[in-house]
Amino acid sequence: MTPFGEAMRELRRKKGVTQKEMATALGVSQAYLSALEHGNRSAPSFDFIQRVAGYFNIIWDDLEDLMRIAGLSHPRVVIDTSGLDAAYTALANRLAREIRNLDRETLAAIDAVLNDAAGPKA
Repeated sequence: MTPFGEAMRELRRKKGVTQKEMATALGVSQAYLSALEHGNRSAPSFDFIQRVAGYFNIIWDDLEDLMRIAGLSHPRVVIDTSGLDAAYTALANRLAREIRNLDRETLAAIDAVLNDAAGPKA
């Protein structure tokens, strides 16, 4: 499941609607919605995110969060290490091999390291 799929599922749960009802309202197939929720589709388009926001009456600040989450929801990620030191490429490849073996605590620790490395947000 992707972060966007998880967010959509939670929105549906709160509103009490099925995938079929939501799919019909958004003009997509239930299969597409299911695949999106389960991370079997690429990240959604801006147009689709806007339709979801309209369907759930999402306010601007929450729409920004939903768009940010959608940006983190590509189920197949490519990390371009061309031009970087070999250590970067080795780390990217190791992460690709090992990510399925990491527990949530380890994921949170890695996320914290990346947040620290990114520095303060503007």
